Amino acid sequence: MGTRITSLAVAVFAVLAGCALEPAPKPEDIRPQAMPNLAAPGQWSTADAAAGPVAGSWLGTFGDERLQALVTEAMAYNPDLRVAATRIEVASEYVNVADSMLYPQVNLLARGGGTMGGDSTGIQGVGLYADWELDLWGRVRSQRAAAAASYESVVADTEYARQSVAALVAKAYFLAVEASLQLGLAEKMVVSAGQLAALTEQRQRIGKGDGYDVALARANAETFRDAVEQFKLARVQSLRALEALVGRYPAADVEVATQLAQVPGPVPAGLPSELLERRPDVVAAERRVAAAFYGVQEAKAARLPRIALTGNVSDISSDLFVLQDRDNPVWSAGASLMLPVFNAGALQSQVRIRTAEQKQAVAEYGRIGARAFGEVEDALSAEFAAARRESVLGRAVAENENALKLAQVRYEVGSGDLRGVQQQQLAAYGSQTALVRVQAERLVQRVNLYLALGGGFEAAPAAVAHAED
Repeated sequence: MGTRITSLAVAVFAVLAGCALEPAPKPEDIRPQAMPNLAAPGQWSTADAAAGPVAGSWLGTFGDERLQALVTEAMAYNPDLRVAATRIEVASEYVNVADSMLYPQVNLLARGGGTMGGDSTGIQGVGLYADWELDLWGRVRSQRAAAAASYESVVADTEYARQSVAALVAKAYFLAVEASLQLGLAEKMVVSAGQLAALTEQRQRIGKGDGYDVALARANAETFRDAVEQFKLARVQSLRALEALVGRYPAADVEVATQLAQVPGPVPAGLPSELLERRPDVVAAERRVAAAFYGVQEAKAARLPRIALTGNVSDISSDLFVLQDRDNPVWSAGASLMLPVFNAGALQSQVRIRTAEQKQAVAEYGRIGARAFGEVEDALSAEFAAARRESVLGRAVAENENALKLAQVRYEVGSGDLRGVQQQQLAAYGSQTALVRVQAERLVQRVNLYLALGGGFEAAPAAVAHAED
């Protein structure tokens, strides 16, 4: 008997070894179906995009230790990332459950202390039962492969979430710095407008001005005071948004830099053809296609016969009656066959459902891939445009400040009127605030570009799981 069981086990392993799973489609095979009307060019269409491979650790290029510390804090305490970490744990356990189905299932059954009719003791015993499905058609292995691919997609999604949170922290940080700078500019303009109002009052006292000029100057000063209040609120809100990202109480007391960081040098943007292999959200979508593919294979295999090896060892006794012609303990071994005969088309419907889910996963992969290309092109265009605008606005600030000085001198000597000074004051203030805004925008767009390229923000980027099937 032992020899027959050993021979059967050897034969089973030989059959299973010969029934390898069909590999999931590769990314290059998915893309023509997922993006039939999108052909990735050899270079980015935005002019002046820097060549070279995409590098990681972009956070350090800004040279701001406060920003780096806040991103590190967010990685540990951001609420969304804590939720994402639990999703990885759940997906990992699903892989373990699917993996366990590849092995024999052994259960222990015991009975004792029961009664039959009166006070007599009934049957007592203990049994060990084993059942092992022979995965001849790959149903169980497909289930396990689907779970593994789903786990890999969750890991990749989590990595993209980490990159996204790092980018959000950086952008909120730069906006908080900008709000502080804008507040400082508005406060300076309040002082300047107050000085101008005092001058008009003095001119009225000596007979060189009138009440109209005084009222106009006072109204102008109040306009700048209103701007101060607006920027105070913007600063508080940006600080609270930053604190929420790092998991703190929104008290608006986080420390940020007093000046905007310098924009780092050009970013090597790599090649469009490399983007889909690098971005974690695209990798996650590709892994979901693989999971759906194995779901189809599992559904197809479920229509075929299931063969299982069974075995048990039991020891049964009774104080109520004698069990005759029975050796204790008793063991047995055998096999079972289950063949679906009639289920009203349920199994075939499952195949169609899984096939539709695979089509959906492919379409989602195409949507995310197309979005990735668009985000890179948009970020490149926005950064280059912001750089050109910064140069223009820098010259405008210098010219407006010079014109304001000339207008003030003309007013003081009586060759110009107050309205000219106020108009020039507004123009100078407008160009200064616009320059700060575009400087912050350049930093924000640089962060958007880093995120779109998927290069990672840490010195040692977390690897995206992509196990072989």
